[in-house]
Amino acid sequence: MRHLLLALPFALLPVIAHANEHHHHDHHDEHASLGSHEHGVAQLDAALEGTVLEIELRSPAINLLGFEHAANSAEDKRKVADARAQLEQPGRLFGLSAEAGCKLDEARLESPLFAGKGHEHEHEHEHEHEHEHEHEHEQHDAGTHSDVHAHYRYDCSTPDALTGLDLRALFEAFPGTEKIQAQVIGPNGQQGKLLRANQAQITF
Repeated sequence: MRHLLLALPFALLPVIAHANEHHHHDHHDEHASLGSHEHGVAQLDAALEGTVLEIELRSPAINLLGFEHAANSAEDKRKVADARAQLEQPGRLFGLSAEAGCKLDEARLESPLFAGKGHEHEHEHEHEHEHEHEHEHEQHDAGTHSDVHAHYRYDCSTPDALTGLDLRALFEAFPGTEKIQAQVIGPNGQQGKLLRANQAQITF
């Protein structure tokens, strides 16, 4: 299943390029390259295959927390805890239809700001990400940008009832997020769409 999510940024480049070209004269500021660190902008990939739904959210930490430095003060630590609590209950954030019967099988959060306080990674991922995490900590200690990467896997008993995602609650929970570049693969193929708080739905 993960190969679908990994393929999304490349499979949808023509779709996104066309959409950006179409809106160039009105939305010049929306030309964010995939995978780049741009404040206010997040990326979301979703793939629905059979009964399995996988969602990945990548965002600069400032969009979710209001800062990117290490949480030293009590107020900053509270903000980190609050953000984690919301990200660990993703059903509301993604507007999953109750009729689809989607049950969360896995939730994994990764960020230098969550170090020492997150879920244990699955064994097969520990060695794969060890060096990457060390590099992230080095960058964070040097005062560079910090990101949050969240991965979720659901098993949906009635996937036909899952017609799409509604991210209005995510925009409400994290007002620092202005735009989300959403990319999805589902029964009707693949598509990419730039979402905002007032246009926060994307269909499979």
